[in-house]
Amino acid sequence: MDARTLEPAALHLLRRQVVQAIRGGMSQTDAAHTFTASLRAVSTWRRLDREGGLRALTLKRRGRRPGGGRLNAKRAVRIRSLIVGKLPDQLKLPFYLWTRAAVASLIAREYGIKVSLVTVGRYLRAWGLSPQKPVRRAYERNDAAIARWLKQEYPMLARQAKREHAAIYWGDEMGLRSDHVTGTSYAPVGHTPVIRATGQRFGCNMISAITNKGALAFMVFQGKFKAPVFAEFMKRLLKQIDGRIYLIVDGHPVHRFGTATRFAATHSSRLRLIRMPGYCPELNPDELLNQDVKTNGLGKSRPTTRTELMDTVRSHLYRRQKQPHVITNLFREPHVRYAA
Repeated sequence: MDARTLEPAALHLLRRQVVQAIRGGMSQTDAAHTFTASLRAVSTWRRLDREGGLRALTLKRRGRRPGGGRLNAKRAVRIRSLIVGKLPDQLKLPFYLWTRAAVASLIAREYGIKVSLVTVGRYLRAWGLSPQKPVRRAYERNDAAIARWLKQEYPMLARQAKREHAAIYWGDEMGLRSDHVTGTSYAPVGHTPVIRATGQRFGCNMISAITNKGALAFMVFQGKFKAPVFAEFMKRLLKQIDGRIYLIVDGHPVHRFGTATRFAATHSSRLRLIRMPGYCPELNPDELLNQDVKTNGLGKSRPTTRTELMDTVRSHLYRRQKQPHVITNLFREPHVRYAA
């Protein structure tokens, strides 16, 4: 038996059994035969026992030490900080994302060291980095305003809503198309599956608002999203819900001007319209409902007319109204958990 093929725990147990047998008077040759280990291995284990006792038999980690290699610790720390802090194009490298080839080019440029892609992969794992799908962020984002929203503005709004016994609704709108397809389908390798659907393209729009308690209000409509449409949605919201409402929306122009803002001002005793910082849709929990509608509502159907499309969307949203736990679960996603 080759002891090197054993799992670490099994090998450690074998070492202890051999050494204890030798301590009990068994010869090394007999121990090697009895435990089906090589005489050389038995001799090594016995030497370790004499020098350090049973503790010396503890297995050391196999393979090259993490972070070891041609880069010393100081250089490795600097390369990691460049990867985490900037994108390749910001460092004037001909890459859009951090790949192993991009990291190899960075190491070669900074220190004149050529390393293989395999070695780069080992470095990245040792540095706690893994390949991940990036999230798009707009250049226009105001990170300072977003930080204030998370740390100061929203916590203050939540406290005010609690004092006023107001319900906090998160609102958003989106467009839906008849040719939207989600998910995957099994098919023979090299043969892309084909989904039959109408060649006509048509769409509709929806506006919705949800709370972390599981409430959902929505409106499905045709045409563009304009201020009168938003005002009509707020009007329905006031009819459906008793008490004061805090409605949080994004920075869409419709939310800032015209009929919608006048309606909110007229009904300020019951309705407070609040705008989030711009270009941070990931912080709005209602965006997750939009994804749910596209994936689990529209994505699993093939409407042939606009009426059928709108009926499909309404049916899915009516179902979600009867499933408050599904809406509540949306607020458990890491990036919107602050609103839970």
